[in-house]
Amino acid sequence: MARIAFILLSHKDPDAIVDQANRLTAVGDYIAIHFDARAPKAEYDRIRAALAGNKNVAFARRRHKCGWGEWSLVAGTLEAVRAAAEAFPRATHFYMLSGDCMSIKSAEFAHAFLDAEDVDYIESVDFFESDWIKTGIKEDRLIYRHWFNERTNKRLFYAALDWQKRLGLKRRIPEDLQMMIGSQWWCLRRRTVEWILDFTRRRPDVMRFFRTTWIPDETFFQTIVRHLVPATEIRARTLTFLMFSDYGMPVTFYNDHYDMLLSQDYLFARKISPEATELKRRLGQLYAATGAEFKISNEGRNLFQFLVGRGRIGRRFAPRFWEAESTLGRERELMIVVAKKWHVGKRLMDRIRALTDIPAIDYLFDDGTTPLPDLGGIQSTIEKRTRHRRALMRMLYDYYETDRLVVAMDPNNMELFRDFFSDRSTTRLLEIESEFTDDWLRGHAMRVGLAGPRTPEDAIERLLPTIRSDIYLESDRIRDAGFGHLYLLRETAAATENARALEGFLSIPHKRAMEIARTPHLFND
Repeated sequence: MARIAFILLSHKDPDAIVDQANRLTAVGDYIAIHFDARAPKAEYDRIRAALAGNKNVAFARRRHKCGWGEWSLVAGTLEAVRAAAEAFPRATHFYMLSGDCMSIKSAEFAHAFLDAEDVDYIESVDFFESDWIKTGIKEDRLIYRHWFNERTNKRLFYAALDWQKRLGLKRRIPEDLQMMIGSQWWCLRRRTVEWILDFTRRRPDVMRFFRTTWIPDETFFQTIVRHLVPATEIRARTLTFLMFSDYGMPVTFYNDHYDMLLSQDYLFARKISPEATELKRRLGQLYAATGAEFKISNEGRNLFQFLVGRGRIGRRFAPRFWEAESTLGRERELMIVVAKKWHVGKRLMDRIRALTDIPAIDYLFDDGTTPLPDLGGIQSTIEKRTRHRRALMRMLYDYYETDRLVVAMDPNNMELFRDFFSDRSTTRLLEIESEFTDDWLRGHAMRVGLAGPRTPEDAIERLLPTIRSDIYLESDRIRDAGFGHLYLLRETAAATENARALEGFLSIPHKRAMEIARTPHLFND
């Protein structure tokens, strides 16, 4: 059976480190700790004293002063790996952790998972061919030497880089290595770790090379493992669940993320908030549990984007300067049908097309598959349609040779509504007010990736009120915006009331409006 030696890099919070070590070793696993030499010695002494009686704990023989992006992070990791390899001969796997990580599965589950395949888990993709690096320098990380830290000595960092470029001091990458890059949170088999330690002794040239690369913790192990281990025995992924915000910062998890974390296809998660005491308590109990079942649905990233989006009601698509002075035309009419249930909105649009001569286009700013005429490429993607929305609309008026146009849109397009209502054209909006059953909300959660076929039912039950309130919030924002010419088509209203709304919205005779209002099964799911 798998037995894990955890490699813990830490620099703060001695009490949390002691708790983590005791928790992970309580079921027979091991841990080797490297505590940053920049931290006070008194804190390190507290950790050693508290764990002195735990035979499943080892410490790195040498403590390095670690800095973000520096070789010192790799050096500290190697010290902890050496300590673990020597102290724990029964360890079958070595798993990198930080003090912000916690298990999101039981030890029983983790051991069975690692026993299932004789492979290494390490994210490693080609350094030059992949787009793993989103910002900052790329090739310069490797081909020039870096003696200064970009975060603490920015001026010296870039001055040294600039002088090397001027003097042509570009260096060669070791010829027998294919440079790889990926997350530093890996899980490697004992044999692989022993090969790496042997490699560090046999190849001083490679060690010299990596000592002066920038951010080597993203390249050293990733490259050496690929060099030593057959590709068939590597799974290019991390077993630690982590996410990054729109601004490139790690997402922090709190008490209400418990169910979401357990349903992810990972063994650990990072970062857990220091204030999430209840989450820590529950996850801590989980690791020692036996017989626990986990329903893996893996919807965490989509759910995070959904929840974050709810808190970012802002000018995502604010008008660009070239749009500010443009207009659809003072003589033109734009009629916007707003429906959260797209199938209901599309049924209404079908009836408008069938019973009037007004061109009607379904969800052109929400659905990339909506058929549109060739307008020179401006219609090719939703992003282009949204960015050049007024130009797009003018071209559609010209294409259909009309001054009246109906478009369907999702209620989350608040900034588009504001933009169109600020135009000199006549703009009207018809909101379709539907009833939202739990079954429909479940289907909606599946369609947009907030839940999957294996998402636990209790997790879905807790998610439904959030989705429902989010839908109602979108509707409230439309009502509160003060738009002129706002009409409502209600599922619970009589046909005569809905006909009056359609009559005003479309400027059509009452008889024709009644035909549309009496559309069979208009609101059916």
